[in-house]
Parts: sequence; C-alpha cells; structure tokens
Amino acid sequence: MGRLTAGAGPGHRLHIPRRSPVHALPPHCKLVAVLGFVLVVVSTPRHAVLAFVLYAVLLAAVAAAARLPAATVAKRLLIEAPFVAFAVLLPFTVPAGPGESVAVAGTELSEPGLWGAWNILAKGTLGVAASVLLTATTDIHALLLGLRRLRLPPLLVQIASFMIRYGDLVADDLRRMTIARRSRGFEARGVRHWKVLAGTAGALFIRTYERGERVHLAMLSRGGTGTAPLAGAAAAGASRAQWTAAAALPVAALAVRLLEGSVP
Repeated sequence: MGRLTAGAGPGHRLHIPRRSPVHALPPHCKLVAVLGFVLVVVSTPRHAVLAFVLYAVLLAAVAAAARLPAATVAKRLLIEAPFVAFAVLLPFTVPAGPGESVAVAGTELSEPGLWGAWNILAKGTLGVAASVLLTATTDIHALLLGLRRLRLPPLLVQIASFMIRYGDLVADDLRRMTIARRSRGFEARGVRHWKVLAGTAGALFIRTYERGERVHLAMLSRGGTGTAPLAGAAAAGASRAQWTAAAALPVAALAVRLLEGSVP
C-alpha cells in the first residue's frame, strides 16, 4: 500500500482551512484534548448549570481562536436534532413523585424529566460542538493519522479510512438510483412503495459489497498488508509546547468542574 500522509487525497468538506493556532496543532493532540474535555463534561452533575455555561464559553473561545464562522458552527450543530426531539419528550414521559411537578403554561411537567432533558441537551450539545470544532480544524486524513499515533488498532483505522473514502461514492450511487427511479415516473408516496425502496437498498448493499471485494483484491495484488505506514511529517511526534497548548481546553474545563464541586 502507499504511505498514509496528511495530504493524501482531497480535503473533506467538513474541514475549514484556516491559518490559526488551533489548526496548527497536531491531530493526536487535538483528539486527546477533545476526549479529555468530553470526559469532564460528562462527569459534571446536571445541576451545575453555571459549569455548562462556562464550558460553552471555552468552546466559543476555541472557535474564535480558530477563526471559524459562527454561522457555520451553529448550522453543523443541527446534527443533534434527533436527540433534542428525544429530550423534549422527557418532561412528559418521566414519572414525577409527590411535589416533583412544575406547571408551565398550564401544563404539568415532570421536574426529573426537565432535569433529564437539560442533562441531554447540555452535555450532548457540548460534545457535538467539540466534535464540530475538531473536524473543522483538522483534515480528515490528519485525523486518521492522529488515531494511528494514539495506537488505535490499525484495522479500525483502515475501516474508518475506507468508510470516509467510499462514503461519497455510495452516496453518489444512491443519488443516481433515485434519479433513475424518478425518470421512470416513480415517486415514493406510501407504504405500497416500500417494496421498491427496499429493493433499492438491497441493490445498493450488493453493489457496495462487490466494490469492497474488488478493492480488497486490488490491494492484495499490490502487496497490501492491511496497514499503512506513516511517512514524513506525519510520523513525527508533538512538542511539549503543542501538548501544553492542546491541554488548555480540558485543563480549563477540569478547573471549572473542580471549582463547581467546591461551591456548596
């Protein structure tokens, strides 16, 4: 196989190229920083509202340092919409004990359900926002290199690499199949059309499976071993200054967490 480098292949559309201190950090440093930040956020009690606000301020500072458009970041946060829909239902579905109901606009809502909804929204939004900042400031190929640097099993890294590389191809196949159906006058409008949609999904699965076999055989015929060696700058580690800069976010979040725990 060819050597895996940060510049291999076109940049992913999630990446927003900028010249900033955040973009310049090594990918494995940013991966560790995001993981540490998320762990701190998850461990924070749901009643610590101020802590969650400060976490959001920290992420906003990172976004500003990375010179990312606020509108773009906000738009990408919409990916958590299904979780928001689930959280909205909790105040109506979680049972409330005596004295645990809150009247809002004439409707009795469960106080434990409200706290549960807040817990999902706050922690989910912060986690998604951290991931959005990571993908916006790091090219997808660099992220894969970062996973290699962190000793993630090479097979998992290869699977992730192929998912990214061929995800757009599968999406294009589905788009062409949809256009072909519409050109023949088909429009899915009810349950009776599910059979056609299921046939489309099955054909897409078979086509994708066969493509995977062909790619695998092509790799083996070229001496592929299932791993891609790191090359050039990608093989170099991070300096102490870079690790210190990356640690600023999780350390600041941990400080907020400890200060929140010390307040009675």
